[in-house]
Amino acid sequence: MALFGPAGVRDPYPVYDRMRAEAPVHRVGDSEFFTVCSWDAVQDAVRRVDDFSSNLTAVMVFGEHGEVTPFPTGELDGPIHAIATADDPLHAVHRRILVPHLSARRIQIISEYAQQTTRRLLSESLSDNRIDWMDTIANRVPMMVVTRLLGLPEDDADRLVDLGYRAASLLDGVGTAEHMESAGMAAMELSGYVLEHFHAATQAPGEGLISDLASRCVLGEVEEIAALAMMITLFSAAGESTASLLGSAAWILVSRPDIQRAVREDPALVGPFIEEALRYEAPFRGHYRHVRRDTELAGVALPAHSRLLLLWGAANRDPRQFDAPNEFRLDRPSAKGHLTFGKGAHFCVGAALARLEAKIVLGELLASTGWIEADDVGEWVPSVLVRRLERLRLTVQD
Repeated sequence: MALFGPAGVRDPYPVYDRMRAEAPVHRVGDSEFFTVCSWDAVQDAVRRVDDFSSNLTAVMVFGEHGEVTPFPTGELDGPIHAIATADDPLHAVHRRILVPHLSARRIQIISEYAQQTTRRLLSESLSDNRIDWMDTIANRVPMMVVTRLLGLPEDDADRLVDLGYRAASLLDGVGTAEHMESAGMAAMELSGYVLEHFHAATQAPGEGLISDLASRCVLGEVEEIAALAMMITLFSAAGESTASLLGSAAWILVSRPDIQRAVREDPALVGPFIEEALRYEAPFRGHYRHVRRDTELAGVALPAHSRLLLLWGAANRDPRQFDAPNEFRLDRPSAKGHLTFGKGAHFCVGAALARLEAKIVLGELLASTGWIEADDVGEWVPSVLVRRLERLRLTVQD
């Protein structure tokens, strides 16, 4: 339970260390949820797709008195699950639809857009040698890229940034009743907005994923509810994960002058820096799995219809897998050997795009500044799932 208190949200890694030392799998209080924290146990759970469904059927909600209750999000094997939360064969269908939109040609177009957008926002947002990194860059660029990928109007990007992050916070699990109500309203508004443009695309197809999905629905290849789920998932997965990475990466640069200096002196280190940032501060603390049948994991009995929370951040700091895992090392061997983007069938389909966005945005930040320091570092978002800074303001030197 300490993992989800204020101290655990601020710095979960000492808690992860204690958890792994005690056992690889822990029950959360007397709830139906279990956390999985060791490298081997997480790997085992990811491989056992017949035992552990990727369907997001419920998330943990922590009450004022420490009680843990499930917040239902969908039925097992229901039509609402999409991409990361779908099982095969549906998951494979969704990936086949997405892959052409992440082709080399499309990635090149999107990368040019991301670079132009980043340059413009950096120029517009820098005031008195200060910049609000999270609000003006990290939170906006990824959502604007998602807007472009879907084929939605660019003028709506700022509205979608607000709705996307508020809707995603519905899964945080530690919010007040007022917070949950606000998040639910945002999710409804976002769904309504996407559906409006989706229905318009069935009448007048254009470019982007939303038109592709609309055409497939007309042909009966995919159900409307699944198409909507895919589009909403992109806002939370593609937008949230890259925003978190950009925030953590900038925070590491300003808190570790030696790392910033090394990356500035050798731009070839930007790639290894991003990979180590992904391992060191995984953008998602974890993802859920639904236990299909009575089974066990790492010697712990798991009843049917209980849920697992696979803690990527804990597995990425397992000393049995990584030497000195709590150290940030630019020369770490097998740099991409982390679990931040998942593993196996559910390896993140947008991993290459997220890496490219990070390389572009951080490259532009480093190229346009002589040095950056922290002006104001906010708290980490209180969330069971997300590892993202609420605020990061930078001081810039030429």
